[in-house]
Amino acid sequence: MKWSLCLVVVLWCSLYTVQGRLQRITEDNWRDVLTGEWMVEFFAPWCPACRALQPAWDEFSGWSDDLEVGIAQVDVTISPGLSGRFMVTALPTIFHVKDGIFRQYRGARDKDSFISYVEEKKWMSVEPVSSWKSPDSFQMTMVSYFFKLSMVLRNVHTTLTEDYKLPSWASYVAFALATITLGGVLGLILVCCIDCVYPPRREMHPPKNEPKREDKKDSDVEEDDIEDVDGSEDGSQDEMSQQEEDEDGSQEDEGSQPEDNFRPEENRSRRRKARKAD
Repeated sequence: MKWSLCLVVVLWCSLYTVQGRLQRITEDNWRDVLTGEWMVEFFAPWCPACRALQPAWDEFSGWSDDLEVGIAQVDVTISPGLSGRFMVTALPTIFHVKDGIFRQYRGARDKDSFISYVEEKKWMSVEPVSSWKSPDSFQMTMVSYFFKLSMVLRNVHTTLTEDYKLPSWASYVAFALATITLGGVLGLILVCCIDCVYPPRREMHPPKNEPKREDKKDSDVEEDDIEDVDGSEDGSQDEMSQQEEDEDGSQEDEGSQPEDNFRPEENRSRRRKARKAD
């Protein structure tokens, strides 16, 4: 009887010690894993694979002091924002963290494999998570808010269908109407903000009568230009005709001068013939 009682006490103490070294990470203290070395498991109570892993993970947590590594768990049902921040898409998911650098563990899921992964520093051969997917980045913070919102909507749906006994389609219709209304309100607010920052330009339109006057003025100007062009063409034609007449007159004068020059010579020749006859 005494031996059995002592065995129960030893088992209980060992279990308490193991559970004491296994830390719980929530949205309030998750930044503790950014310093030092950690092995973090994401699980859910309803996940069968998580339940199968739990004994090995408890045993591994007993080596926390020897390996000088923190061993923790995250319940995604309690902290849905962390599942979005770490982009957890399957359960269970295990991360190794060293001074804020995250690497996903993809090895065997037993105590010895966990110990060798940390002790032999096998994590150095694993590619770390890219900077834009780092849990402490701005974009992953926004993703965590979306995950929180999804959990809130899920709880609302559960409340409507289970507590208020509404059919599922009624809950979906309510969510659809709320989404449309919220989208319209946000769109209106966005348009108002854009108009305040970049106000539209107002074009000053002239009165209706002014375009007609401008058209008349333009037509008058065009007619005046046409008349000026016609007048210049007529003047140029007159000048050309005068030049042609002057050239013709000069040619006639030149032609008449030789005739006048030939006439005295004919008179002289006649006089000489008359003298010879005498």
